[in-house]
Amino acid sequence: MTMEAAVQSNDDRVRVLGIAVARIAESWRLTNDQLGAILGLSPATASRLRSGAFRMEPQSKAFELGQYLLRLFRGLDALMGSDDEASISWLRTPNLDLAGRPLDLIRTIKGLGEVTHYVDDFRAHV
Repeated sequence: MTMEAAVQSNDDRVRVLGIAVARIAESWRLTNDQLGAILGLSPATASRLRSGAFRMEPQSKAFELGQYLLRLFRGLDALMGSDDEASISWLRTPNLDLAGRPLDLIRTIKGLGEVTHYVDDFRAHV
C-alpha cells in the first residue's frame, strides 16, 4: 500500500466512523451532552461532530470510544431486529444485571465497555 493510499484509507475510516456515530446519536435520540459524555467530548464538540465539522482522529480516545459505541449499536440493533424504538427503550430502562440504565452507564468508559460486553454476551446465547 502506498503512503497516499494509506492516508486515503485512514481518512475514509475517520469519515465513516463520524457519520456512523452521528447516525447512532440520531437513531437513539442522544443529546449533544449525552453523546459528548460517551465520547469524552464537550457538548459543543459533539454538535460539531454531528454536523461533520469535527473529525475524531484515529489515535484519539474519542475515536476508540466511537468504535465501541458503533459495536454496541450493531449488537443491540441485531438483538432488537433493527427496531430503534425497542433499542431506545432498552437503553432507558433500568437493567438489573447491569445495575443501572444502560444509557447512564455508557457515559463512562468502564460503563460503555460493560454494556457492550453484556450485549455481545447476550447475543452469543441467542
